[in-house]
Amino acid sequence: MSQSVVITGASAGIGRAAARAFGARGADVTLLARGRAGLAAAAREVEAAGGRAHVVPTDVADHRAVQAAADEAVDTFGRIDVWVNVGFSSVFAPFTAIEPEEYERVTHVTYLGFVNGTRAALKHMLPRDAGTVVQVGSALGERSIPLQSAYCGAKHAINGFTSSLRTELLHEGSNVRVTVVQMPAVNTPQFSWVLSRMRGRPQPVPPIYQPEVAADAVLYAADHPGRKQYYVGSSTVATLVANKFAAGLLDRYLARTGFDSQQTDESGDSPEHNLWHPVDDATDHGAHGTFDRQSHRRDPQLWASRHPTLTAALAAGAVSGAALGLRAALGLRAARGR
Repeated sequence: MSQSVVITGASAGIGRAAARAFGARGADVTLLARGRAGLAAAAREVEAAGGRAHVVPTDVADHRAVQAAADEAVDTFGRIDVWVNVGFSSVFAPFTAIEPEEYERVTHVTYLGFVNGTRAALKHMLPRDAGTVVQVGSALGERSIPLQSAYCGAKHAINGFTSSLRTELLHEGSNVRVTVVQMPAVNTPQFSWVLSRMRGRPQPVPPIYQPEVAADAVLYAADHPGRKQYYVGSSTVATLVANKFAAGLLDRYLARTGFDSQQTDESGDSPEHNLWHPVDDATDHGAHGTFDRQSHRRDPQLWASRHPTLTAALAAGAVSGAALGLRAALGLRAARGR
């Protein structure tokens, strides 16, 4: 039987690339987002890849709409095997420059949208005692940066919510799985759509990866949901390690560099943003943003995240080899001294 998948935020970016990838497997893919033109184009790509697509225009901040979309997916394809939460919104600005209604909107979409999607998925998965929820997280859910307090707060909340839910499922002995894929900076249209009050145009902090790299990790996590989380991109791992051992120093470093690194030298004035209304309702913008030339199509961390035991063994071997080499060098130096 074909796998039945629901993806939020499916009209662009990681969600769209993941939809294409699932379609290439012959999956039945239900696409959720607000932008109708983007959704229609994503559906065509899924079907061209070999899958079947069903479009349900949905604002993930509306829990009733999300539940109705889940029910429609089951009516159309019979069940839900995998639910991928991707959809988000953000505001690029200092905290004091963000209006309360804007902050609430980001939280409703980026955090509660994941809660709503997870609840809707579990309604259909728990009775079958089968299914996987994949949360598309971010390195910023572990290490916050300036100008993105609303987004960082929401991504931190997703980690806390998902960990709590995971322990409940384990307690119940459920076969339903939930896992998080922590993403690096990704070249998505969001940086052209986001509400920004910076002097320059928003940009992802390098290194930047293409959405297909992220989508590949999403599919792997869906196939191997036993792990609590996966890390995508060497930059994600480096950031989390630095935060673990030198959080205070990283605070000061980001205070100096975090403002300039998130904006270009071009004017930040934008005629429209997608906080309240979709930008791709009438015009499709594709999966990629405007940073193709700076974006990577592969990363060795993907291999490492899929082979943690072997990676640890190789790392231990490298450390052991370095230690032996140091001992040998010190021994030779001592012998020469004698």
